[in-house]
Amino acid sequence: MNRLFIFFFIIGSFLAIPQVSAYEHLKIQYVSDSLKAPNDWFLMDPSEDGVMGTGAQKAHELVRNKSPKKTVVVAVIDSGVDLDHEDLKGKIWINKGEIPGNGIDDDKNGYVDDVNGWNFIGGKDGSHVAEDSHELTREYLRLKAIFDGMDESSIKKSQQEEYAYWLKIQENFTSTQKEAEENFVFFQNLQDGFTRAAEIVKEALDVEDFDASDLDRVTSEEPAVASAKSMLNQIFGNMRQEGMTINDILSEIGKGVEYYETQVKYAYNPEFNPRSIVGDNPEDYKDKNYGNNDPTGPDANHGTHVSGIIAADRNNDLGIKGIAEHVLIMPIRAVPNGDERDKDIANAIYYAVDNGADIINMSFGKSYSPGKKAVDKAVKYAEKKGVVLIHAAGNSSKETSPSNNFPNRYFTKKGEASNWIEVGASGWQSDQTLAAEFSNFSQTGVDLFAPGVDIYSTTPGSAYENNSGTSMAAPTVAGVAALVLAYYPELKASQVKEILKASVYDRADQEVVKPGSEDLVRFSQLSNTGGVVNAYKALQLAESMSK
Repeated sequence: MNRLFIFFFIIGSFLAIPQVSAYEHLKIQYVSDSLKAPNDWFLMDPSEDGVMGTGAQKAHELVRNKSPKKTVVVAVIDSGVDLDHEDLKGKIWINKGEIPGNGIDDDKNGYVDDVNGWNFIGGKDGSHVAEDSHELTREYLRLKAIFDGMDESSIKKSQQEEYAYWLKIQENFTSTQKEAEENFVFFQNLQDGFTRAAEIVKEALDVEDFDASDLDRVTSEEPAVASAKSMLNQIFGNMRQEGMTINDILSEIGKGVEYYETQVKYAYNPEFNPRSIVGDNPEDYKDKNYGNNDPTGPDANHGTHVSGIIAADRNNDLGIKGIAEHVLIMPIRAVPNGDERDKDIANAIYYAVDNGADIINMSFGKSYSPGKKAVDKAVKYAEKKGVVLIHAAGNSSKETSPSNNFPNRYFTKKGEASNWIEVGASGWQSDQTLAAEFSNFSQTGVDLFAPGVDIYSTTPGSAYENNSGTSMAAPTVAGVAALVLAYYPELKASQVKEILKASVYDRADQEVVKPGSEDLVRFSQLSNTGGVVNAYKALQLAESMSK
C-alpha cells in the first residue's frame, strides 16, 4: 500500500465510514511508500544505476558521436501545454506556413493562426472548456431521451440490444453518481473534523504545524484537547516513519474534497453541459473546423508535465532533462477535466497527422466511446501515414479489454492498428512493487510498462513537480520512440513498435503485486512483453534493423 491509501484506510476504519471509491482518487495521487527515488530516475539504467528507468542517459552516450537525421515531431493531445516554460524553450513546434496574428488561414489547413497547435475545446471568442462531464453521464442522457419510461414489453426487436445497453448505463450512472456524492460528503466531514482537531492541538502546542512526535507533548486533560489528541494519534499511528505533518494530511484531505466536488458538480451532473462554449454540434463528426488557436488553455498542468518528460531541454541545466533531444512538441488541446469527446480526439489525430507529427502521445482514456467508429477512422488514417500512436493504459488497477477502455487499438469491425503502443506504469524498484499499484494491465492489450511513479517534470509557470500515472508512462515511451526516429527516420511505425517491444528490460518471470489486489503474479501476466521500455537496447535494435 502507498502511504496515502494507508492514511485513508485508517480514517475510514476509525470513523466506520465506507470508503466507496475513494481509492480511485488516491491512485492518481500515488506516492511511493519506500525511499524516495532521484528526480531523474526515469532516465537511469537498472544495471548501472540500480533503478528501473528507461536507460535514456546511457542511450544518449551510445549516439554521442552520431548526427541525428531528423527533428522528430511529437503531438501531445492533452489538456494544454505551457508554451513559455523555461525548460521547453525551442522545443515547441512552429507552423511555418502560418503568419502569426493576421487572422488568416495562411496554410489553408482549415485552422486560422494555428502557429503552435490547436485547441479543439475552445470557442472562437478565445474562451475554453475547462471541465466536462464523463462519457457515462452523456450516454445516460442520450439513452434516457430514447428509453426513459419504457418497459421491456414495448421495446421493438431492433431496439433490444440498445435497450439492454441502456439498462446497464442507467444502473452504472445511478450508482456512480451516488458514490461520488457520498464520497464528497465523506471528505467534507473529514476536512471539518480533522481541521477542528488540528486547530485545538496547534493552540495547545502554540505551533503552526506538527507531526506525530509532537502529540506526545500535549498534556492537557481538557476533554476537547484529549479527544483531538486521541483522534490525531490514530491518524498518525502507522505513519511515524513517513514524515507527514498535520498540514500535509489536511492538504491531502483537501485534494479529496476538490476531487469529489468536481465529480459531483461536473462529471456526474446531468445538467452540466459546457459544449456551448465551443459552439459546434458535438454529434457532427464530419465537422473539423471549430475551436481556437490557444493550445495552452486554462489548466495546462497535465499536458506540460507530459511534454517535459518527452522533450525538456537536455542542455540548459534547468529542472529536468527530457528523454529525447532532437524533438519538438506539437500541442493539441482536446482533453478537459473530465472525459474527452470522441469527435475532438478524432480531429486531434487528423490535425497531428496532417501537420507533420511523427508520433502522437495520448495520455487520456475513458470507459465508454459512442463515437468509436470516428476515432477508428482517424487511427487508420494515422496508420496509413506511418505515425506512431502511444496510449496510456489507465489508472484504475483493472484488466483492460477491447470493451472497457477507450480509445484502443481494436477496430469496431475487425482487426487492430499496427502502429498502436499501449503502456502500463512501473515503479523504480525491481521488486514486487515494479507494477504501479494504480496501473491498468492486460497480457494481450498492454504492450509494455514504463516509468510512471513519482515522475518529476515540467508544470506551468516554469515550475516542476512529481506526478504519477500511466499518463507519465506513455510519454516516456514516446520519448524513446522519438530518440529512435531521430537517428533512424527510415523506420516504419510498425517497426518502431516492434523495436520497443523486443528491446524491453525483461522482467517476465519476476513476481509482482497485481494492481488492485494483494496477489503475486508474474510480470508477464500484465503485458505481452513482460518488460519495461529500454532506450539503450532500442537504439541498438534500430541500428540493426535499419541495416
